[in-house]
This record gives sequence, structure tokens and C-alpha cells, in this order.
Amino acid sequence: MKAAVVTDFGKPLEIQELPTPEPGPGQVLVKMEASGLCHTDIHAAHGDWPVKPRPPFIPGHEGIGPVTAVGAGVSTDLIGKRVAVPWLGSSCGTCRYCVSGWETLCEAQVNSGYSVDGCYAEYAVASAGAVVRVPDGVTSFDAAPLTCAGVTTYKAIKVARVVPAERVAVFGIGGLGHLALQYARLVGGLVTAVDLEPDKLGLAHRLGADQIVNARTHDPVEEIRKAGGADVAVVLAAAPKAFEQAYRSLNRGGRLVMVALPADDAAINVPIFETVLGGISVIGSIVGTRQDLTEVFALHAAGRTQVIAETRRLDEVNDSFDEVLGGRAEARLVFEF
Repeated sequence: MKAAVVTDFGKPLEIQELPTPEPGPGQVLVKMEASGLCHTDIHAAHGDWPVKPRPPFIPGHEGIGPVTAVGAGVSTDLIGKRVAVPWLGSSCGTCRYCVSGWETLCEAQVNSGYSVDGCYAEYAVASAGAVVRVPDGVTSFDAAPLTCAGVTTYKAIKVARVVPAERVAVFGIGGLGHLALQYARLVGGLVTAVDLEPDKLGLAHRLGADQIVNARTHDPVEEIRKAGGADVAVVLAAAPKAFEQAYRSLNRGGRLVMVALPADDAAINVPIFETVLGGISVIGSIVGTRQDLTEVFALHAAGRTQVIAETRRLDEVNDSFDEVLGGRAEARLVFEF
């Protein structure tokens, strides 16, 4: 099979011909139809985070395709079914987090395209218990970004407990942000879109944002406060400055939802006095569960969301990384097979 392989951190990925993997016990083999490009894949390939993957490895955790084979202990009924291979490659299933529906917090979790080979390949092996069925009403092309960008931002809006008429500031409009904006509107939020790029702000306008702020030319804190301040600020831009601006834009009782992961374990200053007296909540939100992804697919199948993405070939992977890093991709890029 053809696969894009990280051979060493910071080096271009290599397109290699590799043996098609075989599913082991409890696993399925998925023939890729589409695989989305997430910024996490770039962080993985560059070794940006404190916990690093081990090269060589195949990135990718937005893989969609039919199951073509199953390993021991897996029902053959899955063969032919179209599934999503998400970031959460597997979890222990028995810890307090797994049994309470928070498997994304499991300390024994394995992550697709990071700790195990992922979906930048014509075939991928995945845990049968971790994949999620893709309904007929969702194309593989749309399902790929929804498998991470969609479920991650959906979960962020969920944990923020947004109620109708609250102002939700979304910092970073792109692959994740264009979906966060839609989920915030679905639950009745008034959305402020913040970005540096005019094209992405234009996308936010087309998707119904109530306020547009160009952070390159205007101070987002001032602009958001002119509109009444933010009740929720969701940070999807991987820059510490965006987190600081998001915090300062909050009203009393506001919730700062941290989603993006800047390189090098960056930190921000959270003033204790203001946080306590203002009743501010700082929330970390990491992807979403299998149930969250099922809900994301159901909403999309019902026509409630749009996926903005462009097609790329797998052998364009390095140019595609450059597009994302340079801010030239309007939203998501998807490798189609």
C-alpha cells in the first residue's frame, strides 16, 4: 500500500510502498476513502509536543472508509460497513473515565497517527471498539474533517454550556473554527469570529457570524467588549497571545475553553484575583467521545452543518502541510484515495 511516513522530526514526509497491515485480535482493517489533515498531524511530524511519537510512523486520525477485514473476536458483520478512525485509537475501557463516558481522558489511551500508525495510507488498522459508523447521509469527504475538527469543536461548545443569546468568541477560524462557529449558532449563541486572515473572516461571515474581528488590524479584546463582552471564548488558534486575548475578553461568569495546543508546552498568565472575583472558568477540552462523534454525524446528516474543505492527493502531503502552516488553506484539507 502507499503511505505517507514521518521518518524523522522536521523532515518532509516520504511516500513509501508498505505491506498492507493485517488486523490483530479486536481490530479491523479499513480501506481509506478520505483522510483529513489536522494541525495535530503537523505537530506530530515536527515533534512539537512534550510527549512525542516515535518515527517512523504514519500520521492521520480523520480516516474514513469501509472495513475490509476483521481480526479475531470481531464480528464479520462489520465487513463492508463504512467507519471513521478517530484520534482516540483505543482506551482501557475499565477506568473511571472510560466507564463514565469520558474515555478521552483515559490515561492508558492510544492515539491514531501518533502512538500507533494512522490514516495517511491506503489502509489502516484500528480498534474495532474505537471506530464509529458513518451514516449514509454523510459523504466520506465530509466525514473526515468531522471526525476530529467537528467532534473537537462540538465537544468544546458542549463543555462550555452555551445557552441562547450568550456571546461566543471563536479565536481562529479555519478547519476547526468554521465548525465551532456553526455549533455555537446551533445552540443559540451569538458568535464573534476572530482571525488574522481576511479570507477566513469572509468564511465566518458567510457562515453567519454576528461579529467579525480582524486581530491583525484591531484589538480583539476592545472589539468584543464593544459588543458587550464574551460569555464564552473558545481558543482554536495555536498562539499563546490568542489565549490571553480570549481571557481578557470575558464577562463575569465567563468560560475560557482551551482547545488549541501550541508548541513547546506554552503557558499563559491567569490572574487569580480577577478569576476569583469574576467567577471565571478555565476549561480544557480535548476532542470528543464516540457518542459525541455519533451526534456530530447525525447533525450533519440532518443538514445542520457545512464542511468547508478542499481535496488533495496523498503525494501532495508536504505541500499541504505548508499550505496549513502558511494560513493559505481556507478551512480543511482532505486527502482522497
